[in-house]
Amino acid sequence: MTNFRPVDPSLNPRFAGIRTFMRLPYNKSMENVDVAILGVPFDNAASYRPGARYGPEAIRSASPLVRTYSYQHQIHLFEYVSGIDYGDVPVIPGDIHETYNRIERTLTPLFEAGITPIVMGGDHSITLGELRAANKIHGKLALLQFDSHADVGDVHLGQKYTHGTPFRRAVEEGLIDPDYSIQIGMRGSLDGPEEIEEAKELGFQVITADELFSMELNDLISTIKNRVKDTPVFMTFDIDFIDPAFAPGTGTPEVGGVLSREALQMMRGLTDIHFVGFDLVEVLPLYDKGEITTSLAANLMFEMIALIAVHKRKNV
Repeated sequence: MTNFRPVDPSLNPRFAGIRTFMRLPYNKSMENVDVAILGVPFDNAASYRPGARYGPEAIRSASPLVRTYSYQHQIHLFEYVSGIDYGDVPVIPGDIHETYNRIERTLTPLFEAGITPIVMGGDHSITLGELRAANKIHGKLALLQFDSHADVGDVHLGQKYTHGTPFRRAVEEGLIDPDYSIQIGMRGSLDGPEEIEEAKELGFQVITADELFSMELNDLISTIKNRVKDTPVFMTFDIDFIDPAFAPGTGTPEVGGVLSREALQMMRGLTDIHFVGFDLVEVLPLYDKGEITTSLAANLMFEMIALIAVHKRKNV
């Protein structure tokens, strides 16, 4: 059976056609599918800049220039995975709980079918709905979080469900096992030390940006793998993990982050991990410059697909 793959650019120029991610076929069928790209255009739980609802659209528009071969992994991705663009979850602006329900209803059949979803946000609140769906099928998950904020607050502006609280809620709901979870990249000024200390008290391993910059890449990769072990892993990548010089299009920018090159190198090292789902959140096109944020987001998602393809190649 032929894999679903992007349009051949030698037959149809990259600037042509209806925008899907990497020009993958838009498809709602789950037959012969390994990877499904979805958008969750929801940003009502953001605390500062609005506009991440336009992230999926903008990432799709920037993605046709992403090719299909990984030189670092020496692999043609779509020889090993069959991928589709599954469209967007029909979110309800202003209603986070019904949006969570719809995320869960949309993703659960994909997990049941053995498909790995890669979700484009939206603000970081959406990850809670994704974790609810993944947990139904895979049980307690290890969370691998690249972010400048820990997002383990309890209440913000009187609300318990915001983009600053999803991982406390995920621990409370038993969706993730913090003893196998790790948060990487926390930095910047804080309202108090509890923003980091509470994550540690919940059981997360936390690698702050200062600690990250003192580590060799191989040490970081080993630390991640030793933490998650063989547990099913959900990776969540907040684009504000990247320094705003390289990713200005985001809702809560924090200076002093990693370079885009460094982030890509980190992603490429994450082979031999049992990934069951991914997301990339907090892309806000209004503040982007020359599509540098959306282009980076699309390439980070390419690296996520590459990790799935490498895993499939090992098991052929």
